[in-house]
Amino acid sequence: MSRTRTERLVNLVICLLSTRRFLTAAQIAATVPGYEHDPEDPRDHEAFQRKFERDKAELRDLGVPLETGTASVFDQEPGYRIAHREYALPAIILEPDEAAAVGIAARLWQHAGLAAAASSGLAKLRAAGVEVDPQATLGVEPVVTVDPAFGPLTSAARERRAVTFSYRVPEVDDPAVRKVEPWGVVCWQGRWYVVGHDRDRGATRCFRLSRIVGTVKALGRPGAFTPPENEDLISHVARWSGPVPQTGRATVTVRPGRAAGLRRWATESVPGPDGDCLTIPYADAERLASTIVGYGPDVRADGPPEVRDAVIQLLKEVVARHEVAA
Repeated sequence: MSRTRTERLVNLVICLLSTRRFLTAAQIAATVPGYEHDPEDPRDHEAFQRKFERDKAELRDLGVPLETGTASVFDQEPGYRIAHREYALPAIILEPDEAAAVGIAARLWQHAGLAAAASSGLAKLRAAGVEVDPQATLGVEPVVTVDPAFGPLTSAARERRAVTFSYRVPEVDDPAVRKVEPWGVVCWQGRWYVVGHDRDRGATRCFRLSRIVGTVKALGRPGAFTPPENEDLISHVARWSGPVPQTGRATVTVRPGRAAGLRRWATESVPGPDGDCLTIPYADAERLASTIVGYGPDVRADGPPEVRDAVIQLLKEVVARHEVAA
């Protein structure tokens, strides 16, 4: 089911839950975002009716108790409502991880625009003289907030549109500009991440939203890329954020008496003519490269190529930023 249709169905449920009256199709069309059409245009009105019939069938398939009836004997057109007594849930006790999942869903609800659309729909009902029950949808509009980059990134992922943003990592003082094709935004261990294809690195990357500096800007046109199917974004974040098996082995040369922190990671240290040659286990080449760059000329990355290339790329970015500043 598309996100647009999901939003429409959710707002339809909110609309029908918010009043005990039977609402006609015309009232629903004027209230629920996604049903806008010209009732005087036969083709446009027929398209609305087909859409509305599909949505009613979808709600019933999902177990939503949708009733059909009229508010009075004088009404000529049937209306629709949701039976509160059948739709209400008993008291639910959630385990901590389940409660966390509900919290994540609440954040997504608010920042995907559902709450605002629902509020607009209820305002339209009130303006039309339909009595709205303020208690019927308590909790529909949570106040939990997420990072400012959440909205632009989820929109870009939905539109398959590349973005650019400045990104800061702890090991580097200044943020670096990244160009990413976002596949989706996920929550992992209480933090939000965007997963996608990094155009400059030519590889899959994860970025923590709280480390994005400034605004997220769109690049190019919608539909510019096709994300991989059935990709497990959470697994990407879990591997990136660790702890994960450190299957890689990097060799670096360290000047005598320097880079004590890096030395603690080493599984082997061999003296050499230019300094000590350390063997460093790693899981993510880019993260190790950020650490190496942080030691400046005291550490040289010797291999493997993915670590050397990542270090070179970071150093090029540092040089470019200093040239711009100069």
